Amino acid sequence: MQTTATIATALVALLHLYILYLEMFLWNTPKGRKVFGLTPEFAAASKALAANQGLYNGFLAAGLLWGLWLGPAGDPVKIFFLGCVIVAGVFGAATAKRSILFIQALPGAVALALVLLA
Repeated sequence: MQTTATIATALVALLHLYILYLEMFLWNTPKGRKVFGLTPEFAAASKALAANQGLYNGFLAAGLLWGLWLGPAGDPVKIFFLGCVIVAGVFGAATAKRSILFIQALPGAVALALVLLA
């Protein structure tokens, strides 16, 4: 069970690194606009906000990777950051796009459940 929890947590961390990359570096490109459903005008106007958002996703990933690096002693760190992922996903689903609930919050909740059960 510990291995499954570790893999799930690592996948959530990788997801957030990918979101960081999309928001910080691809936001105003055709790929970034397609992923987020943005017009070129909106993407250009909101580029700085997206980069800030991407940075926060990077902090979530860093916290999860830190917890993984600590091994079993890092469970409290993983629990905290997975909780943050879930809260961010629920808030994003409520305020921005419902699919965020399934893209961000659900994987975080699954990983959190696995860490708690391990």
